[in-house]
Amino acid sequence: MPRPPTQETHPPPSAIPTADVPLTPSKSQRKRDAHALQALGVQLVALSAAQLVRLALQETLHEAVVAVQRMHAHGARTRQMQYIGKLMRQLEPTALSRVRAALVHGRSGTPRPQP
Repeated sequence: MPRPPTQETHPPPSAIPTADVPLTPSKSQRKRDAHALQALGVQLVALSAAQLVRLALQETLHEAVVAVQRMHAHGARTRQMQYIGKLMRQLEPTALSRVRAALVHGRSGTPRPQP
């Protein structure tokens, strides 16, 4: 004898966010932000030691940037760049905006010779 279908007691999730639920960035947006910070990390790695000191980065971030500058193995550099991106995501917004402004200001001056 067939059983009657059971009905769920839970209402279906609403597609429209309510005022109680905070709006968070989508996964795609979080990934775009992370990639942008990694690209900013690449710009940090291209700086000289004197320029890095002038930025006054967090100690862990500064050490990670100096470490990647000494690395030659592609895989190691890739992992270290991902770590730099992680450290940059943990930065306070004011520190991050200061780093961005310093990099943009440094780029607007005379061009640096490429190694």
